[in-house]
Amino acid sequence: MGGFKQFLLRGNVVELAVAVIVGATFSGLVQALVADLITPLIGAITGGRQPDFASYSFTVNGSRFRYGDFLNHLLSFLIISGIVYWLVVAPMTRLVGLLDRHKAATTKQCPECLSEIPAEARRCANCTARLVPESEKPS
Repeated sequence: MGGFKQFLLRGNVVELAVAVIVGATFSGLVQALVADLITPLIGAITGGRQPDFASYSFTVNGSRFRYGDFLNHLLSFLIISGIVYWLVVAPMTRLVGLLDRHKAATTKQCPECLSEIPAEARRCANCTARLVPESEKPS
């Protein structure tokens, strides 16, 4: 039981639980925004006969196709995907790029074995080739 308690109290599990709860709440908020504000506005602009966009449908050979609710979910998906991209993916991509740029400034490639070594190294740790540090190279 102690191991299970330790597992639950680890930072990653707690952070994941918080992320799931916040994500579900945010998803509900976006779905309400789409269902209560955006799609009624679309229905008013298109001059729909039905007041509720989710009830839009058409019939083919006795089969009813309800496309309004699908469009509600599609709009919710697009809004959530856009927000996740702009608030999570794009900043993380920039951060990784900055970290890679910093890494490139502190490491170099060995000309003999092509392994990553510190920029100021005088000898490669992998192939033991003699190197000239960046600070001692003529400009």
